[in-house]
Amino acid sequence: MNALNIKKGSSSHSAYELRDPNGDLIESHTLAVLVANESGVLARVIGLFSGRGYNIESLTVAEVDHEGHRSRITVVTRGGPAVIAQIKAQLERMVVVHEVHDLTAEGPAVQRELALFKVRGKGETRVEAMQLAEIFRAKVVDSTLESFVFELTGTPEKIDAFADLMRPLGLAEIARTGVAALSRGV
Repeated sequence: MNALNIKKGSSSHSAYELRDPNGDLIESHTLAVLVANESGVLARVIGLFSGRGYNIESLTVAEVDHEGHRSRITVVTRGGPAVIAQIKAQLERMVVVHEVHDLTAEGPAVQRELALFKVRGKGETRVEAMQLAEIFRAKVVDSTLESFVFELTGTPEKIDAFADLMRPLGLAEIARTGVAALSRGV
């Protein structure tokens, strides 16, 4: 992808909208790709992205059909409509790919991510971290006299918001699973 132009827009999320050189709005898309569960398949799918300069913001993969030997790859990427259409078309041409769904374009979808946060602190900082964790419904999965490990499940935005609040309280490490997503309804 070429350089991006930043233009002021009326987006409710930001004062700026990212646009590609053609003027198309660059958006985040969640793709669900059903693939053969074989050695090297993930490398080939990811190679398609890296070989063409597409960025992957999130990636999860797991077997979803043991008897049929199929795995589901969930990829979050960004691009204008032409780029997303090109990614989908290139994925669909791969022999090991059974299905490609753009969950963002197909309608409402449920997206969740799991994250672990290690927060170091003492005294009031610990108390404040615990209070925020309670508000976010984060679970304490490990505790020492000087740190906590919180587990949080939610949308990527919720994970980001919790991380932003924990940084000044002593956030030391984050581990994120990446997005898991399913379309809503039938």
